[in-house]
Amino acid sequence: MPRPRQPRLTRQLIVETATAVIDAEGLPAFSTRRLAAELGVRGPSLYNHFATKDEILDAVADTVTGAVDTSGFASRDWAAALRDWAWSYRRALTAHPNIVPYLAQGPGRRPAGLAMADAVYGGLVRAGWPPARATHIGAALRYFVAGSALGSFARGFVEDPELYAAHYPHLRQAHRLAEHQQSVDEGAFALGLDALLHGLAAEYDRTVGPLDPVESARPSG
Repeated sequence: MPRPRQPRLTRQLIVETATAVIDAEGLPAFSTRRLAAELGVRGPSLYNHFATKDEILDAVADTVTGAVDTSGFASRDWAAALRDWAWSYRRALTAHPNIVPYLAQGPGRRPAGLAMADAVYGGLVRAGWPPARATHIGAALRYFVAGSALGSFARGFVEDPELYAAHYPHLRQAHRLAEHQQSVDEGAFALGLDALLHGLAAEYDRTVGPLDPVESARPSG
């Protein structure tokens, strides 16, 4: 029987496969050799599409960033736009947490990363924030979102009630956190984001002008 034909190697296929390898095995395990094996090709074939491993990682990172919705900065008030962006950003990163350390290095020359930074900064400056403060706000939200996506707080506690009962009396219910991961982690993110936005609203009122009350903790839609 003839051997099954391999799919034609394209940039998109390389990026999709690299993303799957990183999601499954983590960033330290990723290499061009591992990627080539997953694709069923020889390593040099990859270099017809990407010059280096870092170029592949940049493409993976930019694909993840490209899923983030920044449209609110063109149509909504700055606080609502920040809220929607933060939730969209978190969804994109929590879907691919293993690439977050690479993304945390900054956008570099990645088009989607730079477009996101441009949309956020531009929206804040148009709303009246001084340029330096707009930079600080974008950085603060990026730190907050990236940190929340690196791992689950709830899953950091083992499901062993005896451990806590014997030595940590204030954590007697900690073994139940993992079974409520989504509500714990998303609730913590919503609380932190709400606090950040209320603090920024007060700062805006002091330095720029009055602002309507900050909207509820959940994104629109």
